[in-house]
Amino acid sequence: MTYLAPRQGLFAIILLVSFCLQTLLLVISTDQQLSNSRALKGEQMVAQLIDEARLSLENKDRVSLSVIANRYTSEQDVTRILIKDNNDDILVPVGNAPMQQGDTIRQIATNGDAVIGSVALTLKDVSKGEIIAMQWPFVIGTMLLHLLLWLIYGYLARPTKEQINALSRDIQELYRDQYRPVDQRGYDRELERQSASQLADSQVATDNTANAAYDEVTNARKFNVHNEVNEYLRTQQNQETGSVTDNLASASEGSESEIADTDGVASQAASHTSKLSANRSVDSVKVQVVFHDEFNMLERLAPAQRLPYLALCTQLLNQAVTELLRQPLLLGVSAMNEAHFEDNGASVVLKADNSHAKVALAGVMLAKLYLMLNKIIHDKHIELSRFALPAKAGVSDDAQSEPMTHLLQSIGKKEQLLILLPNAGLKQISNHVQVHNIMRPTTVYERECAIFDGANDSLIQRLADVRNAVLMIEDEDELHM
Repeated sequence: MTYLAPRQGLFAIILLVSFCLQTLLLVISTDQQLSNSRALKGEQMVAQLIDEARLSLENKDRVSLSVIANRYTSEQDVTRILIKDNNDDILVPVGNAPMQQGDTIRQIATNGDAVIGSVALTLKDVSKGEIIAMQWPFVIGTMLLHLLLWLIYGYLARPTKEQINALSRDIQELYRDQYRPVDQRGYDRELERQSASQLADSQVATDNTANAAYDEVTNARKFNVHNEVNEYLRTQQNQETGSVTDNLASASEGSESEIADTDGVASQAASHTSKLSANRSVDSVKVQVVFHDEFNMLERLAPAQRLPYLALCTQLLNQAVTELLRQPLLLGVSAMNEAHFEDNGASVVLKADNSHAKVALAGVMLAKLYLMLNKIIHDKHIELSRFALPAKAGVSDDAQSEPMTHLLQSIGKKEQLLILLPNAGLKQISNHVQVHNIMRPTTVYERECAIFDGANDSLIQRLADVRNAVLMIEDEDELHM
């Protein structure tokens, strides 16, 4: 027979504690090393950032500061950069803190002896899970080493045959020492038999007395059993009758309340039927274009820069409407207003002059055309270190223009086109445009909304030709100016 090593489970617990402590010390030492290296790196980055942004910080050029700071936030360890002027007013906040917290390094920016501002750079904390993931070969190797030690101990510390035989002899000697001689055992057994017989006699007498008392009590109560049973049955019948009556009354009241609630829900559903009806005709559509301004840079921009930028966007959109409606595919579609960009964007209303006009397709093409134009202008402005914003657009009919505005604010993403049209409008664009639904919608309008996912080759070529025509007009206007 093979015996286990003594206290093998206790040794396993000791090894487990050793492994946990070793892993903890590894994490602490690695975290300290990474923190020191990241602190040195952060100080160097802050100093370099101040050198690059000194002129822009002195002039309080928010656009240039934002462009410079964005280059540093692309670093994996940097979560936020906050640039302030000499009055401690925030000029540029870049990054995603406070979603990710970490160590912040602050430094004052000077130009000679004059203080022109300050820069605060936040470095991301290194999580313990990332450290363990980085050191996984060491952790797994240490775990395998501890497991090997436990197996070696279980094999080497098993008792040998000589040790087992010696232990058996010791147990036998101890067993013999604990028992008395034979004559003493016989005397003790006699005493035990006498005590047992006396105890049995007393127990029999006690049982007889208890049985007699029980018989007397049973005879005394025998005559009242039938009366008690009848009384109990009558009580139960009265309680059941009362409970049935109460249940009927409560059920009738609950039915009336349910009918009232059903009428209220039906009236609320009827109020939304007009907006969500899929069978409406599409005589006009509204194209909404808004800026994707995550940090509210437009309202912080000086009027001398904001107004020309809005005028450029207005000119692009109006020229896009003019050039697009010249296409033979959109014959019978006309614009009801002239677009004008404000801080919250611009909108264009297109109407169908006859029943054959494809006004829904015209709205989708106009929205996509402006997004293509805005991307070119945005990339060119960023290349020249000028201010520009990406855009997003939405197309809907008049009944759903307000929900589309909320959808653009809540779920709209950069350079994305949202479509909220009834079945007649979706049928117009189905042969030219591909769409997909929103994943995990939370409202009725999000469930009905579709996202532009692409178009066929002929439509893309038409949009490209119109885009080139608009850009050529824009270039000619700049040459004349």
